[in-house]
Amino acid sequence: MISKQLSIFIENRQGRLGEVLGVLKNNNVNILSLSLADTTEFGLLRLIVSNPALTAEKLVKEGFSAMLTDILVVSIEHKSGSLQGALNALSDSGINVEYMYGLSVHGEKATVVLKASDLKKADEILAENGYSTLSAEEIVEF
Repeated sequence: MISKQLSIFIENRQGRLGEVLGVLKNNNVNILSLSLADTTEFGLLRLIVSNPALTAEKLVKEGFSAMLTDILVVSIEHKSGSLQGALNALSDSGINVEYMYGLSVHGEKATVVLKASDLKKADEILAENGYSTLSAEEIVEF
């Protein structure tokens, strides 16, 4: 199941991340997962949030560069080799994983956020290999 991720480009300066988080707080948006990568001049903030479309709209209105990206949230067994199995299934089918990061949710399984070259095909391959993907609504329920 394809979900939405919010990608925000922010200047790498003191307080700018806090300004983004302030917009979320003021609009009652809950962060479900966060990844921040930086360079000397800017940062790329990736968020899974409770209301991605509203959040993107509000951030753009406040002057931030924000866009929605399709991603998969993959549920994986908590055992050695599980992530490698999922990634091998994708690679063997010609799917490139562009990036990924962990997502913390309650439960017995681990989850990762995954951006791939062909998300629809990746979702099908993962399902065929016993991996499930989660919707934003399912993530919020955890």
